[in-house]
Formats: sequence, structure tokens, C-alpha cells
Amino acid sequence: MQTIVIVDFGSQFTQLIARRLRELNTYSVITSPDKWEEEVSKHETIGIILSGGPASVYEEGAPGISAGVFSVGVPVLGICYGMQLMVRALGGQVRGAETREFGGRVLWIDDFRSIFSSTGEQLRLSVLMSHGDEVVSLPLGFESLAHTNDCTHAAIADHARHFYGVQFHPETTHTDQGKQIIGSFLSICGSKKQYTVRNLKDRLVDEIRQSVGDQQVLCALSGGVDSAVVAALLHEAVPYQLRCVMIDTGLLRYNDVSDVREFFGDKFVHGVQLHDASALFFDALRGIEDPELKRKSIGQSFIIAFEHALEDMKAQGVKILAQGTLYPDVIESTNLKGKSSKIKSHHNVGGLPAKLGFSLLEPLKWCFKDEVRELGKELGLPDQITQRQPFPGPGLGIRVVGTVDRESVEIVRSADKIVREVIASDQELNATLWQVYAALLPVRTVGVMGDARTYDRMCLVRAVKSEDGMTATAADVPWNLLNWIATRLVNEVKGINRVVYDITGKPPATIELE
Repeated sequence: MQTIVIVDFGSQFTQLIARRLRELNTYSVITSPDKWEEEVSKHETIGIILSGGPASVYEEGAPGISAGVFSVGVPVLGICYGMQLMVRALGGQVRGAETREFGGRVLWIDDFRSIFSSTGEQLRLSVLMSHGDEVVSLPLGFESLAHTNDCTHAAIADHARHFYGVQFHPETTHTDQGKQIIGSFLSICGSKKQYTVRNLKDRLVDEIRQSVGDQQVLCALSGGVDSAVVAALLHEAVPYQLRCVMIDTGLLRYNDVSDVREFFGDKFVHGVQLHDASALFFDALRGIEDPELKRKSIGQSFIIAFEHALEDMKAQGVKILAQGTLYPDVIESTNLKGKSSKIKSHHNVGGLPAKLGFSLLEPLKWCFKDEVRELGKELGLPDQITQRQPFPGPGLGIRVVGTVDRESVEIVRSADKIVREVIASDQELNATLWQVYAALLPVRTVGVMGDARTYDRMCLVRAVKSEDGMTATAADVPWNLLNWIATRLVNEVKGINRVVYDITGKPPATIELE
């Protein structure tokens, strides 16, 4: 299949590049700078994209790439750091910019050929910039295609060799016509647009069969979209080797256990085994306040719970553990030199112990949530599963800020149920939200109820809109709904006497509080 090879230099947006390519029905693979040749030779490579990254190309130890990448004979697109790397490798100059550009900027297009051929000859575009360095002289054969008020060479091209560079990020939704710009590059590459979700499903099923062989595999089924799709993929690939278990951590949402039983009870050859491990999780979390330590504790408790569940199922021979890890989990858990900065450890990525005892199978590791939802539909899962809002693996354990105990979890579970009920009453609003939830803050405030003084907990309500979970904006929830949420929480949930609404986007915040 035709493939675009994306070389990752540590940008938080690298997977968005792959996502845009998939949306444009073109297959892509992401690789590191030291393995690009292997990927190029392995696939029917029609183009190469050099991603952005946090480093400066002139710094000692900055990620680089061999000059051979420009001799493959296919078009090359450099994005941000990738553009600067291309310029420097081919004889141009890069230096620290006098005026750094971070956030939205106006891009003025000077040449509508090549990568700007599909923009409708719109002279100015709003683009996302994120750079402190700038190109000050172009390599021989290159010319400038666009500029901003502070960046002379915001887009460049060597039309003869089909080398292109953009200082902005066309892969993000913050850039006007970014998808069209990437689409123009694909046209230059000669893409036949062969890639579909159906192809993705078939490929994942084949990969699972190759990875599993004749072994049995344990699937951690939580009832969320990700684990449900993983279970459905496994059932399609190796139905008689699949063992599904739901670990009741005590940190699940209201009705999660009964929902899983209803959805999946008779769907799999060996059924779904429920294992109550709540005591294990609460004991391990006792006294822990630090969010990273909480995530790691939950990750370690999961492994112990899986081992106990296998003993109960008399299936001790299972050595493969399947999880619904997605790419945003991987990005936010990464902390490698030359790679993305770690934001937080996810219980199923950075939170797992070094000595696992299982081989991990993560078929969705390079997928985004919207792709997973589409996969679920392709696998025949109903909308009530594929359209469920994301729920973090650590569950309500990271929606109780600070130390976790059963009482606090019961409070936040009841609050979360009410918040989701009220928001769901506005179907139009609910359909636009990526996630909505309640969290319990480690703050007590004075209130008055029935002419008596109260001194109880503060509940935070969060509702965000997002396309992929990588960035998000706070939702504009109507005041009457927020007022109704606050009224119900204070009246119906013992232990809450104050409600606040979080209006912070991502970035600078994350979607979850911990």
C-alpha cells in the first residue's frame, strides 16, 4: 500500500500528521530518525514528512537525520523543526529568532503553486506557530512561498526536487486550510487514497493473529470505548483464545459493571469474568496524594488483580495482556531525550511495573479516539458503546484530587452521575462534548443549609470540546444547566456544599485534573 513515512523529532503533534493523512485516505507510519531507512524500504513509500520538535537544530545533541533522506527520490515535507533541519542539511542557515512566534499568526501567501494550490488563492490564513528559531537564508534551489509579519520564510519550496517546508503546523485544527495544504502535498506525492477504516480493521486483525499465534490472551475490559474495541478486534481475530475480565477497582462510574454485563455478557466464547479487586486498589492508594504515584499505584494494582483473576479463572497459562492504550496516552507518558516531554503517566503506559509478567498487546496504540469509534462501528458495536465519552483508566481515582478513600469516591461517583444526567438532557449540547465529568477537590468551604452552618467539600464540573483529545476548549454550557447541576449536587450529594466550573483549555491544562 502507498505509504507516507513520518520521521518523528519529538513534536506533540506528530500523530496529528498521521491522523490528517488517514483522513485523506493515505496510509502512514511514524518512525524515529535512526530507523527511517528501514521504514522507507519496507513500504511503498511515496513521500516523507519530517515532524516538528522541541529542540533547536544548531544545539549540540539535537536530533538529526542522515542526508540520504533527501536522495530517496520522493517528495519531502518539513514541518517546523523538520523544515529547519532540511534547510540546514541542504546548505541554508537557521538561527534564534529575534521575535519568537507561539500561537495563532497571520500567514501571507506569496506563491500559490505546489502546497498552496488547494487553498483557493486566499491571500491570508490563520496558522498555528510554535517556534523560537527562524530560517535566515535558503539553500540553493529554494524559494519562499509565504511569510508572516515576523517570519520571512514561513513556507518554502524547491519545486524541482519536490522539497517543501512550512514553519507553521498544518496538522492542527488551529491552522486554516491545513488539511488542504497536506492534501496538496499528497497530490504531489501521487497518492491514490487507498487507505480506509476497513483496511485498518483488516490490518489490525492480521497483526493480532500474528502476535498472538496459538497463545491465549487476556483482555482488560472496562466498558469504555477503547477496551470494547480491543475486545471486539480480538474476538474477530482469535475468538477461542480470548479471555475477557473486568476488574472492579471500586473506582468505576455508576452502573459501569452492569453496563458491561449487559453489552458483553454473551458476546464472547468464554464470556466476561468479573473480578472484585476494590479492596486491593483502596489499600494501595491509602495516603497517596501525588498524582504520578497514584497512577503508578493503580497500574501496579491492575497487574496484581489480573494475576488473581487468572487464578480464579483457572487460566494461569495466559501470558498476553491486551489493553486499549491510545496514542495520546503514549504521547503524554513519554519522557525520552529528543522526544516529547512527559506530561503524566497513564496507568496503562508509564504506570505499569517494570517486571510485568505479561507480554503487552496494544493494537490501538497508534490510533486516535475518533478512529477507534469508527473501528467500533466497522466491528458491529452499537452506538451506545462507540459514542461513550472517554473515561480514564485510573477511573475516579484521579477525579478525587489528593488522597483517595471509599467515602470520597462514593461522593464523586454520585456527583458524576448527576452531572452527566443533566448535560444529557440537552441532546444538542451533549453531542458536541468530548468529555464531561465531576471531580472532588481537596477543599472544604463554609456554607449554609436549612439555616445551619455547613463545612463540606467543593465539587468541580468540567466539560470540554475536542477533536482528538490532544487539545481541548472549555464548553460554553448554558447557565441554566450549570445552575441546575449545582442545585442537584448540593441537595442530593451529602458532602458537597459548593460547585465550581472549570473554564481552562488544554493547553495549558490537561482534560483530567490529575
